[in-house]
Amino acid sequence: MPSWGSFSYAYGPTIAFFAMGLIILLLRWTFGRGQLLMPPAPKRGNPNEYGLLVPIAHPTNFVEGELLRRTLEAEGIRSNLAVTNLGPRVMVFPEDADRAKELLKQGR
Repeated sequence: MPSWGSFSYAYGPTIAFFAMGLIILLLRWTFGRGQLLMPPAPKRGNPNEYGLLVPIAHPTNFVEGELLRRTLEAEGIRSNLAVTNLGPRVMVFPEDADRAKELLKQGR
């Protein structure tokens, strides 16, 4: 058996330590890509860029918008509070737009 000097007992564990470190780094690099801990911020758009939804109310802040949205929800109208480039907007589907506008006018 060849002799590597008086520190030959430390070479095996040292090589194993560096090999494990290399494997850990490679695995972190391989499986650690593209995972976000936080979802991306919602994209803001113009009020007409929300598919089938149409804006029916233009609240001044998000608290007022959420109150309007919950009023519509209590009456069975599906609605959404959207963040647009022009500020918050309460949006509903076109078939519910007229009824929602009437409900919101009665509530004010």
